[in-house]
Amino acid sequence: FEEREAPAYDEAAVLAAKAKKDQPQSVSVPSRLQNFPVQLKLVAPNAPWLADCDLLIAADCTAYAYGNFHREFMRGRVTLIGCPKLDAVDYAEKLAAILSGNDVRSVTLLRMEVPCCGGLEYALRRAVSASGRAIPVACVTVTTDGKILS
Repeated sequence: FEEREAPAYDEAAVLAAKAKKDQPQSVSVPSRLQNFPVQLKLVAPNAPWLADCDLLIAADCTAYAYGNFHREFMRGRVTLIGCPKLDAVDYAEKLAAILSGNDVRSVTLLRMEVPCCGGLEYALRRAVSASGRAIPVACVTVTTDGKILS
């Protein structure tokens, strides 16, 4: 056993340290957003930030389902979001105008595994075809519990 001097017990200090430990620690993560607006319905097909870009088209839900959305998908890409079910619009025409009017280098589609997101993928494929350009398209599917399927 070792005996040594120690400060007197300070209940207020103990409670303050415990309260600080119990508070969630907030970590600031930088946004990767480089354009605004992001809603596909609101984007002008001739927006200057669409020139010579890599494009991310993401279903609304993907940013909430996939925790590393900003870091893994938005970095270095112009981001457009939409939901074919909620927006009740066929995006094919708008996307075709964007793809044919700009030097889009590539498109990454981030969609959920749910059937309604199939409409976004279908619209993108029609738009690429209508644009007359050979644009590389990658389709990534996210599960409802936040995992990448493909």
